[in-house]
Amino acid sequence: MSVSATVLRELHRIHTQLGDLNERLARGPRQVQARQSNVTHQETALSAAQDKVLQTKKATDQKQLDLKTSENKILDWKAKLNTCSNNREYQTLVEQIAAAEMANSVLADEILELMERVDQLSLEVKEVEKSLAAVKSDLATFRDSVTAEGELIKGDIVRLEAELAEVEKELPVTLKEDYKRVIRGKGADGMAPVEDLVCQGCGQKITLNMQNDLLLSNPIFCKNCGCLLYLNE
Repeated sequence: MSVSATVLRELHRIHTQLGDLNERLARGPRQVQARQSNVTHQETALSAAQDKVLQTKKATDQKQLDLKTSENKILDWKAKLNTCSNNREYQTLVEQIAAAEMANSVLADEILELMERVDQLSLEVKEVEKSLAAVKSDLATFRDSVTAEGELIKGDIVRLEAELAEVEKELPVTLKEDYKRVIRGKGADGMAPVEDLVCQGCGQKITLNMQNDLLLSNPIFCKNCGCLLYLNE
């Protein structure tokens, strides 16, 4: 059996182009998924930022409630000053009031700090919201472009597969099974040109007998890497 080097070169070209197209087709969804992961990350960051605001507001509300409760106690103690039966009881209330007012002063400062913290965290939430909107927009735009490109790639694949089927008809029947085996296993890498007695698939030198077989258009497989060999133009 014999097979034209021109046929093998054409088959290798088509398989190489198909491999590239299929890789591009598969790469698009992976890139979309990467951008989707970025959106998910930003959504998680937004949820965490919003939770910080919520928790800080709760802490502020609790301290304000504590302050109000303490202030009411002080008012109650001050009212009792006029009803003290002795100096010791009076002095005890005065000391309690002074201590409570000191604690309230500290508590008021803490409340002010928390309120400022709420404002700061709210600004951070707005920044994360902007980032989330940006990555969502980027995802939508990129997904549309991948979809459009994918349709073009699919069209090219269909065209090349039709070309491939036509060229494969020129292969000897006795070669087709081995040809299909290497293509199934290695794709376009299952074929390789020979230059200066060297297989370009693995870099190993072929024998002179193999070179002669190639010159006679006999199908030859590399003994080292198993590629279906052909002579370059």
